[in-house]
Amino acid sequence: MNLLYLLNGRWHAPALMLFFTPILFHMSEHFVQIVQLYVLQLDRSAAQGIVGIWFPAAVQSEVLHFGFAVFTLTGLVLLRPAFDERARFWWSVALAIEFWHQFEHVTLLFQRVTGAFFFGEAVPTSIVQVLVPRAELHLTYNSLVFVPMVIAVFAHLYPGATAQITSICGCCRRGGRPVSVSALSA
Repeated sequence: MNLLYLLNGRWHAPALMLFFTPILFHMSEHFVQIVQLYVLQLDRSAAQGIVGIWFPAAVQSEVLHFGFAVFTLTGLVLLRPAFDERARFWWSVALAIEFWHQFEHVTLLFQRVTGAFFFGEAVPTSIVQVLVPRAELHLTYNSLVFVPMVIAVFAHLYPGATAQITSICGCCRRGGRPVSVSALSA
């Protein structure tokens, strides 16, 4: 039995929980940063989220942000096979947006490594960052990935009476009880 089969089979529910834990923490970091900017009215250089208060170098590390984007993209790819129908559509939406987000992080990392900054800026600048400040842009990107992921998981857990369940994971619930493909065929 291979890892992909297990992740999308009997380990799917715990894998989703493990995947969502750092995602939720990451989302909270971006949200706190926006609160620091707009509610506490901190200067942009001081609005670094929770981790940035104690470890500013970590938050400013392009490698850390790139690594987290790789983690998110990898999780979206690895956990996708278990999603059916409507749930797969929404998970795929999250995957497509995260792919673009990853591309933006690649451009930022490239600029950091080479020292060749785009658009005549003095710091690494992503393509959309020309229009939207970085803190707001990354909260937006992460939200645009997070919301379809939540919709996908809800649609996966509660697929509706007419949905065709082909997944082997057993996450799906009808009437509050887990449903597996073998139970449906009996």
